[in-house]
Amino acid sequence: MHSVQLKDKTFDLYLSSESIQKEVQRIASEIDKDYAQKQPLLFVAVLNGAFRFMGDLITHMKTPAETAFIKVASYSGVASTGKLTEVMGLDVSLKGKHVVIIEDIVDTGFTMEKLLKQFEAQSPASLEIATLLTKPECLKAEVHPKYVGIAIPDKFVVGYGLDYDQEGRTLNAIYAIK
Repeated sequence: MHSVQLKDKTFDLYLSSESIQKEVQRIASEIDKDYAQKQPLLFVAVLNGAFRFMGDLITHMKTPAETAFIKVASYSGVASTGKLTEVMGLDVSLKGKHVVIIEDIVDTGFTMEKLLKQFEAQSPASLEIATLLTKPECLKAEVHPKYVGIAIPDKFVVGYGLDYDQEGRTLNAIYAIK
């Protein structure tokens, strides 16, 4: 598919499924290298968007890792509200664990900034961020993901876990708004 229609918006193909999987495998390799001798390793996926990324990431991992989920919201339609609402809290302790927050996209960085503060208060052994996508020109918070797939311009994107008003998450490729 070269374009998709979701509600009132048209999106054009931006990143193929193959290019996404190549980045996921590369990030899995980097994490394996960095955490081969560090246990326990815990991945915390930020729902709803990061579920696809984490699912594919752990299939390429050699290093054992626990998984957990947190659900937060900062978007309304195609725009970030700048306000973070925690919808489902974390149900595991981070104390003494090597924690990697798994995110679909970091744009303003406000979500990550707040999560980092919240997680640091639980005394993890280490704390890093892995994100499939980042929008460097939108970054306003002081966050620096260690594992980054692809830097993209300030375009609204859907697919591979990313949505537009809850639609488009199941697309295997990533599409940019027309």
